[in-house]
Amino acid sequence: MKSNITVVILLFITLIFSSCKEKVEQSTEVDLKKVALNIEGMTCEIGCARTIESKLSKTEGVSFAKVSFDKKKGIVEYNANIVSEKEIVNVVEQIAGGDLYKVVEIEKTE
Repeated sequence: MKSNITVVILLFITLIFSSCKEKVEQSTEVDLKKVALNIEGMTCEIGCARTIESKLSKTEGVSFAKVSFDKKKGIVEYNANIVSEKEIVNVVEQIAGGDLYKVVEIEKTE
C-alpha cells in the first residue's frame, strides 16, 4: 500500500514539473516584429515624441521604440507573443487621456 502511494506521489510530481517546463518554454518564445507608425497630433520633439517613445519603451513586449517628430513616425520592435499591433496603437492613442495622438497608418517593416 505504501509503495502505491509513493508511485502516485512520484507521478504527480513528474506531471507538475513537466507541465511547468512546457509553460516556461512557451512564454520564452520570441516572435520579433517591427512596424512603423505614422502618428498625427505631435506638436514638439521633447514633449510629444519623447513621451510617446517613453510610453512605448515601457510597454511589456516592446524591445525598441524610436519616435521622430520631424517624420511624424515611430519605429517599434516588439515580441508578437507578448503584445499585439493593436495594443501598441492603443498605448499611443491613450496617452494624455486619448485626446492628443492618432496612429493613422501602420507599415510593416523587416
